[in-house]
Amino acid sequence: MVVTVFRAGDRVTVVACADDPRAVGRIGRIVDEVPPGPLTNGRWSVHGVGLLVGPVLCHGHEITKTG
Repeated sequence: MVVTVFRAGDRVTVVACADDPRAVGRIGRIVDEVPPGPLTNGRWSVHGVGLLVGPVLCHGHEITKTG
């Protein structure tokens, strides 16, 4: 299993999201300064995915870097 490390500010595409399915297919940015821990159940905070979609929590396999 490949573990992708993200950094704060990375632009990502949400390919799946158990937290909020409306985020799928949208682009946002990583908020976390450090890798996620037990408080978020190992999920990354993604912000800016849409006007009507708030910040979402996604597992690393649910997001991909866009550039």
